[in-house]
Amino acid sequence: MDFSSFLTSLSTSFIIFVILMILFAWLSTKPGNAVVYYPNRILKGMDPWEGSRSKTRNPFAWIREALSSSEQDVIAMSGVDSAVFFVFLSTVFGIFVLSGIVLLPLLLPIAITERNAGIVDSTGKNAFDDLDKLSMAHLNNRSARLWAFMASCYWVSFVSYFLLWRAYKHVSDLRATALKSPEVKPEQFAILVRDIPYSSEGYSRNEQVDTYFKSMYPETYYKSMVVTDNKEVNKIYEELEACKKKVRRAESIYSDSKKEPNPQGVRPTHRLGFLGLLGKEVDTIDYCNEKIHELTPKLEAAQKETLREKQLASALVFFNNRTTAAAAGQCVHSQIVDTWTVMNAPESRQLLWTNLSKTYYAREIRQYVVYLIVFLTICFYMIPIGLISALTTLANLKKLAPFLKPVVDQAEIRTVLEAYLPQIALIVFLALLPKFLLFLSKAEGIPSESHAVRAASGKYFYFSVLNVFIGVTIGGTLFDSLKAIEDKPNSFIQMLASSLPGNATFFLTFVALKFFVGYGLELSRIVPLIIFHLKRKYLCKTEADLKEAWLPAELGYATKVPTDLLILTIVICYSVIAPLIIPFGAIYFGLGWLVFRNQILKVYVPKYESYGKMWPHLHVRILGALILFQITMVGYFSIKEFIYSPLIIPLPIFSLLFAFVCSKKFYGFFQTTGIEVASHDLKETPNMDLIFKSFIPPSLNPDKLDDERLDDGGASYDLRPGLDAYAQTQDV
Repeated sequence: MDFSSFLTSLSTSFIIFVILMILFAWLSTKPGNAVVYYPNRILKGMDPWEGSRSKTRNPFAWIREALSSSEQDVIAMSGVDSAVFFVFLSTVFGIFVLSGIVLLPLLLPIAITERNAGIVDSTGKNAFDDLDKLSMAHLNNRSARLWAFMASCYWVSFVSYFLLWRAYKHVSDLRATALKSPEVKPEQFAILVRDIPYSSEGYSRNEQVDTYFKSMYPETYYKSMVVTDNKEVNKIYEELEACKKKVRRAESIYSDSKKEPNPQGVRPTHRLGFLGLLGKEVDTIDYCNEKIHELTPKLEAAQKETLREKQLASALVFFNNRTTAAAAGQCVHSQIVDTWTVMNAPESRQLLWTNLSKTYYAREIRQYVVYLIVFLTICFYMIPIGLISALTTLANLKKLAPFLKPVVDQAEIRTVLEAYLPQIALIVFLALLPKFLLFLSKAEGIPSESHAVRAASGKYFYFSVLNVFIGVTIGGTLFDSLKAIEDKPNSFIQMLASSLPGNATFFLTFVALKFFVGYGLELSRIVPLIIFHLKRKYLCKTEADLKEAWLPAELGYATKVPTDLLILTIVICYSVIAPLIIPFGAIYFGLGWLVFRNQILKVYVPKYESYGKMWPHLHVRILGALILFQITMVGYFSIKEFIYSPLIIPLPIFSLLFAFVCSKKFYGFFQTTGIEVASHDLKETPNMDLIFKSFIPPSLNPDKLDDERLDDGGASYDLRPGLDAYAQTQDV
């Protein structure tokens, strides 16, 4: 990529961002769009423009509003997990700012003033030539100037240690403050028990659990809820709810038809065959009402059968004291490791019910099988991503497809293709993977949604680093060097190391495309806005339909966090080799902080609250990126034949020691709740009946309406008292 192509990519991306930001400022002031740009506020009963100047603001007013918000505002609107996400963004932003303050004025003059006539084009064919003079590649081998680059490695490392330590302590304080809150949180009074052994005394599963825990906690034990196989009852329940929804929709259509010239109206009909297009035509209202009358007793019978005949080897155990529950959740209850395994209960809304009954050994086997599948997936994806890196280089494209040469050689087409083709191809390719990894994580037998998201995020991070960062670097080198490697196999390491600066421009444009275009689309919400208005015009017939059309999704940590970690890995690994990338990394995380501050406060509604359990995951992977950077620098200093290169070797050791100390000092509190935290007083005596009922699955509660679930945004504490039959059944 030449310099003009690089500037074309950068300037065009910036212009797109400005246009999208202006669109956001204009569209967000329209009352009809409020549900798209302010759904979080609306769901909490707030005025969409409360506390802001949205009605008369300029395109930059949202920045002022984001900067003026506090961490407590974020927690109040979206929970502790969202606040922890901003700690991550601000920590990485701080690492790049402090690193850039030293590295840019120190290393760029040292590199650009080096006299090195021997290097002609060490950056490779996919980099503009002048980048050599701004990178470590421009230095002579064994040059004394390499000392400055070595000192910079230490500076980046120790800045990272300092800010990560502060962040870990701060997140730990946030978690403690939330968990010792005087508000009643149902999950703090329950533990999840798995691997319940068969009773040799003929007890029912519920009697067995009650007897076992009453003997250990006679004063504080409340009752248990045995997990059941809900597959059949869920199927009936979902069919019943679908019929109710169809009736409401059909009645609304029928009512609207009476307003037309025909006062009798037209009753809606549908066909019973494939997709409602084939088969017998029936009156929708009558047919669905008949189905409801048919399914209601069927559901009641299925509930009774499920509660009595389909009890599984796991249960939720409730205590009337949250200190006891916290202690019980971190104790070993059985001398045999594969029976009576316990953990603190997650929120009821994030329980993965189908995974709760999986046995200890089944979970272990599933975990290793999933790891194998992920490994094979990474290896499989390595091939196409390597090809993307190689083929989207125009020089390579002309070699493989000579017939494209007349088109590619045209200056305008070449500039556009070089500016966008590799980055867009890579971004589209990566978009295919996250849902598959989340499916694999849930298949491990993980009990909660937040844990599954963390597991999928980790898999996606490793995939991204191995396939995007390492894969692109190797792919771009191998395609042009296969013949040389074949003639001289020992030259592979040297070629790989010397190719690192050559991919700097690719990653510069990749990062710029992500933060300008990606954040512009995120802020403007053009796609959700179009989808909402299309649904409202053509599909929504009831208030429930309308609310479902605009109800926002969550932030999506399973994809957002690994993407940010990939950018962190790229920038930190190139921070010393090509310091020019540091400002791009700082802009990515600084602008990301601003954009998502706005989105978290106004748009996204979290599906769950894990009280910051994502942070240890983030901390370890930030350190992993740092260690990869340090190992890369060990190899690169060796390529430069710097005799003092062994002085870099202590840095990975320091990073491992730092990770070990942080794990021992902080990590335990993120696995379980500290007793001193749980022992703080509550402002009211907990209603144990409501706490118990808040964990009942919806399919075992036929009186609970969909609208009630939407009204509280998914919360599950204050429920209607129509659940006594279930509670009495569990006491049998």
